[in-house]
Amino acid sequence: MRQNYDKLMQEMIAEIERQQGPDALPPRLLLHSCCAPCSSSVLEQLSEHFRITVLYYNPNIYPREEYLFRKAEQQDFIRRFPFKNPVGFLDCEYEPAQFYEAVKGLEQEPERGGRCTVCYRLRLHRTALEAAKGGYDFFATTLTLSPLKDPERLNRIGQEEAEALKEASAPLPEGAAPPRYLPSDFKKRNGYLRSTEICRLYDMYRQDYCGCEFSVRAGIPEH
Repeated sequence: MRQNYDKLMQEMIAEIERQQGPDALPPRLLLHSCCAPCSSSVLEQLSEHFRITVLYYNPNIYPREEYLFRKAEQQDFIRRFPFKNPVGFLDCEYEPAQFYEAVKGLEQEPERGGRCTVCYRLRLHRTALEAAKGGYDFFATTLTLSPLKDPERLNRIGQEEAEALKEASAPLPEGAAPPRYLPSDFKKRNGYLRSTEICRLYDMYRQDYCGCEFSVRAGIPEH
């Protein structure tokens, strides 16, 4: 039976807020973002409950000019949108060689196949490590907003990365617990529709392919 990941997220947030005192600071969330459009309604929703830092780690994006443009759009949206709690930005190096090494041998895979699974894990693994290193309470990804991406696969990978942090000697700040994975299906409750509305309001660039050169060749849209 398929999980309702949006319901799981709402229940988790409700439990967090029940456990917090009225004067407590919201928990810290490291949110991996693939692009500004996918982050739009996600940040609007989650900034009600978390202090968020957006992690921009997307070595799959091709070409470099597209990567830099999408990153600039992400930073611009964070500056302009009136979030309830402040939203920060954590930039990562552009490492296309890491992506190509990870998907070696999977170049001919169809879109949404095994190559995409490897790409999801590459990005969520880095997110989990950065969340541990930075002492965040939670980590998550905006990737589940897209109707073309599989929330079952993404949430399974996210949870596996969270479990791996518990088993490994993660680089945690003194006294910090390993970050928890925040499950999601951000397209639910009109999340995807709201993202398109925000994109129109902010005249945001909405790319017409997922990101890697293989998706360019396949002509597979992002949204």
